[in-house]
Amino acid sequence: MPATRSDLFARLAELGIETETAEHEPVFTVEEARKLRGEIPGGHCKNLFLKDKKGNLWLVVALEDARIDLKGLPAIIGSGRLSFGKPDLLKEALGIEPGSVTPFAIVNDTDNRVTVVLDKAMMEEPLLNYHPLGNDATTTIQADDLVAFIRSCGHEPHILPVSEGLSEPAQGL
Repeated sequence: MPATRSDLFARLAELGIETETAEHEPVFTVEEARKLRGEIPGGHCKNLFLKDKKGNLWLVVALEDARIDLKGLPAIIGSGRLSFGKPDLLKEALGIEPGSVTPFAIVNDTDNRVTVVLDKAMMEEPLLNYHPLGNDATTTIQADDLVAFIRSCGHEPHILPVSEGLSEPAQGL
């Protein structure tokens, strides 16, 4: 059974991680999120759930305006050719629906199937914003606390310059 929002918040509290959450209408794209978020401080992000040709799963997280070249990304992260993961695979691996992709969903990856890649430029922001397992809210967390949370879930996030010097925008939220 995937973690609920309450489970996520309880886990964050157990770790001593403080967050703030703003409720809003469900959003499915970065553009929709920009219209609804109001005055939420910090970097707003996009999340790409990807699969390589060998079946390895990747969660690449970057600032919403970051340009990510999916053809050049494998050389940076050490993967094979990448494509977007299908909705059923997303649900199976991270326990969430499309439009709700978030690094918080790593709490559901108890089999360590997903490799987490955090864009270096994003991690320079003191505050970051993600969906708390559903796309009807946005949770603000400190960058260092995000890393601590991911590590508490048994994953070692890779902080890499996935958006630097690249030219093709990737789609996703």
